[in-house]
Amino acid sequence: MGRIYDATWGRGFTACYDRLTKATEEAGLREMRRQVLSAATGRTVDVGAGTGANLGLYPDTVTELVLAEPDAHMLRRLRPRTTSLGKPVEILAAPAEKLPLEDESVDTVAFTLVLCTVPDPVAALAEASRVLRPGGRLLFLEHVRSGDPGSARWQDRLEGPWKFFADGCRCNRDTLATIEASGSLRLEDHEAAQMPKSPPIIRPLILGSAIRA
Repeated sequence: MGRIYDATWGRGFTACYDRLTKATEEAGLREMRRQVLSAATGRTVDVGAGTGANLGLYPDTVTELVLAEPDAHMLRRLRPRTTSLGKPVEILAAPAEKLPLEDESVDTVAFTLVLCTVPDPVAALAEASRVLRPGGRLLFLEHVRSGDPGSARWQDRLEGPWKFFADGCRCNRDTLATIEASGSLRLEDHEAAQMPKSPPIIRPLILGSAIRA
């Protein structure tokens, strides 16, 4: 029963995802995505590509785009949206923690609202570092644990219900600390922001980049 329920919920969540996020994207999140992705160059991997929210936002400096997404329901919506991009696109049915790519084979790895959901963010960052060439860049836009103690306590209290509702998303992860603790990624720059038109527990954002040392 558990697997059937999870599969049914995942299918339903995917069907509603674009509608649920439409107001947030239009209120400023899409422009934040564009800002972060503007630094992408060369062969670029979009990890956790979902239904394709980043499509059309990558600059001309991206010569090849690789979309990695493990969820079959998301992939069914993603594939037809890549046909009009006008540049080579490769789609991989793969999780962030195990990318079927060679070592040091890409120039940019992008995470946008992904590290909150992956089962093992430490492993996902290690995998990003593995596939990046030396000097390659990790780009990120993630909602994170609040710096306000009171808000963070609410994130902790509601982490379980939110994880259930949002198909595995953890609202209280300190993602910036996880990136900083990586031995092979050097934080380049970052800034704090707020996710517009969103529940308070997922409002705190960070966006920025790190360099593969």
